[in-house]
Amino acid sequence: MRGKLREIARILANAATGRCLILDRAQYICLMRPMAPMYRTKKEQANRLMPSGTSGERSRRSMIKGDSSGDPNGNELRLSRASVGRLSLYLRRLEALLREGAQTVSSGHMGSALGVTDAQVRKDLAALGSLGQPGIGYPTQELIAAIRRALGIDREWSVALVGVGNLARALLRYRGFTQRGFRIVALFDTDPGKVGQRVDGLTIHSLEEMQAVIAATRAELGVLAVPAEAAQAVADSLVAAGVRGVLNFAPVILRLPAGVSLVSVDLTVQLEQLAFLVQLGGGD
Repeated sequence: MRGKLREIARILANAATGRCLILDRAQYICLMRPMAPMYRTKKEQANRLMPSGTSGERSRRSMIKGDSSGDPNGNELRLSRASVGRLSLYLRRLEALLREGAQTVSSGHMGSALGVTDAQVRKDLAALGSLGQPGIGYPTQELIAAIRRALGIDREWSVALVGVGNLARALLRYRGFTQRGFRIVALFDTDPGKVGQRVDGLTIHSLEEMQAVIAATRAELGVLAVPAEAAQAVADSLVAAGVRGVLNFAPVILRLPAGVSLVSVDLTVQLEQLAFLVQLGGGD
């Protein structure tokens, strides 16, 4: 009996120092090291686990997930995919307003033009910092710059395009890419009849040349306009060559390693969704 009491006393003492968890009266778990502290906020936990400095700040941002709602405690929250999509729409609207001479814009004005509530606009923009003023609105030029920074398009991106068919040629002719800072710097194809040809000032290379060409052009993004059966192998080659993000037009699900971003555009899926909406009577 005394031995049991001494054991209980030891457990209680260890629990007080954070080395044991008491599950109930009959069960307990003793740890080899103190328990990790509890954190009041996600940011406090991130600050505790991540080093300081630029890379640490980026790691903290990548840990903290959620929508772009403002936090009264000043905690930084990560933009959701839906919020990022709306930021692109806000940016286009803001640039149009700036061309018209608007120096400030309200959340209500942007929301009504894009079919979004003003509350949603304010919620999305809160993640960019304290830019707006009640009764005045947001300074148009500053808001454009903030959104471009958030989207990562305040710099130029070099792009490699694989599969020089009709889709690729249409993409090459689209001037909106260069206006947004995306510059296609390399073309690849498996067709021997196309390799060596020049399209829009660029030479079409074989896949065997991909490693050297990607290194020479410093392409960071890749666009796949290839058949579904070839997409995974081509994506793997792009990643091996150093590409960090892939835009996939092939109707197939790709598996890429951690650290490589993927966006897929399946036009058939989009048409299926459109057909569904039309069938419902045009609702959104």
